Formats: sequence, C-alpha cells, structure tokens
Amino acid sequence: MVRVKSGIQTKRRHKKVLKMAKGYWMTRHKQFGKAKEAVLHAGEYAFAGRKQRKREFRKLWIIRINAAVRSFGLTYSQFIQKLITKKVSLDRKILSKLALEYPKVFEKVVEKISHKI
Repeated sequence: MVRVKSGIQTKRRHKKVLKMAKGYWMTRHKQFGKAKEAVLHAGEYAFAGRKQRKREFRKLWIIRINAAVRSFGLTYSQFIQKLITKKVSLDRKILSKLALEYPKVFEKVVEKISHKI
C-alpha cells in the first residue's frame, strides 16, 4: 500500500494558527501546540467581549440619560415609564446622544412627555 503524507496540509494548518498567534508572548507565538491553545482561548475571550461590549454601552447610555434627566426633577425610571406611556419610541442610544450633544432637543423631549395632556 502507498504511504500518504499530509505534510502540505499540516504545514498550512500550522501556518494559519501561528499567523493568528502573532504578537503573543514567549512560545505562544512560536510553538504550534501552545499557539493553538492560546488562539482557542483568545477566540473565547473575543466572543465574550462582543457580548460584554453591548452590556457596557447600554449601562453607559442609562447613566448619561439619568444624569441629564435629574436636572428636570425626574429619575431614569420615571422618565422611561413616561416615554412608554406617551408612546415615544426613542431608544437609549439616541436619548443618550441627544442628552450629550443636543441638550436643547433633549429638553424638548422631556417637556413633551412631562405635559399632562
């Protein structure tokens, strides 16, 4: 029977992993075994990080909205409740941006939902 060598495929796979491990410390960017493990862990951390980034931004937006709304004598939860009851469909990202960059527009939004019409 003919012997099959997989040298080309192995070399390609090793090169691919070592390329992904570029910049890692010590043997983690030189030795395939250690590089492979490091790349796998890095992938897990990157996946988790993408989820955490969304959480962190939402927290930031809520903090900014709360700070802006306090000057109008409201709390964040009261503000959001009034938005829901008045059916104003602005998400937290947009409200945060308005509060930070366009305070006059944000003030009009607060006035609109505060009126007892």
